[in-house]
Amino acid sequence: MNLFNSALGKNITFVHPAYFIISGFSGIPNIKYYYVFLCFVYIVSALGNTVVMAVIYLDHNLRTPKYIAVFNLAFVDLLGSSALVPKLLDIFLFNHRYISYNDCLTFLFFSYTFLSMQVLNLVALSYDRLIAIMHPLTYQVKVTHRFMLSLIASFWVFAITADLVLVGLLTRLSFCGSVVINSYFCDHGQIYRLACNDNTPSYVLAVFLIALIFMSPLSFIVLSYVCIGYALSKVATALERYKAFKTCTAHLSLVAIYFIPLLITFTMSSQIHPNARIVNLSLASVFPPMLNPIIYVLQTQEIKVSVKKIVKGRIESQIKVKKVNIKLQPLFIL
Repeated sequence: MNLFNSALGKNITFVHPAYFIISGFSGIPNIKYYYVFLCFVYIVSALGNTVVMAVIYLDHNLRTPKYIAVFNLAFVDLLGSSALVPKLLDIFLFNHRYISYNDCLTFLFFSYTFLSMQVLNLVALSYDRLIAIMHPLTYQVKVTHRFMLSLIASFWVFAITADLVLVGLLTRLSFCGSVVINSYFCDHGQIYRLACNDNTPSYVLAVFLIALIFMSPLSFIVLSYVCIGYALSKVATALERYKAFKTCTAHLSLVAIYFIPLLITFTMSSQIHPNARIVNLSLASVFPPMLNPIIYVLQTQEIKVSVKKIVKGRIESQIKVKKVNIKLQPLFIL
């Protein structure tokens, strides 16, 4: 962080507060029930994503490029929920609204990194479906394990680097007035607007990253499905079109769950009460990690088959153990 504090080589001292105050959810009646609900969402999310990762790890048939991206999505969802929800509950449910300056920037970095990776994972899965449907004969050549691992790794490097720069620029801001963040976490937009010196670099980077990490992925996903729709229109029979499109339903559901609430909230932000906006954004942050594993288990045939096989194998092994124990009981009696 000290690299950014040089102010382009100038000896400038920046005023950093000892703490920030997170003021979201203020004045909402019976809000504690919402915190309990968030706790339930986090438990379901943690269990669901752990199950998806375990199933992919245990079943060798699922170790394909597509499921590398699915595994990474579950991994990111688990880390993202763990970075956001427990801290959110600590701040609001236990009334620890004062958060130190360094802790706030750390909280911001991890929250934004995992939120960014959720979007970039959807891009990887969209590319996988695009090649699988438009170039089925060369799919295994174009989408290899090495390619998918490289793509996921490049997304991680990009997200971490971008958010390090985002946080680094915040350290070059002085806070000599209010330290109240009107959000449910250490929100970048709320923080840089509190600065009393020039916040233009932070503003420009925020706009750039919104375009690069939100609008560009959404545009790519929409364009990829336009191409998929065009390719499917050339397929001879309706049954073949249905079977091909069915492989995209899980991914389309994830895209809808992630983007639609955010698009509605940002489009109607001026007409929504600040508290309602905070609640909507918090739900948009915690719901996708909970619903993603449920959608993939219910809508993806390979995972359903794998789960059934693992459960069946577990039951059969327990039955065998019981039978062995029953046969051995008379020997112990004698």
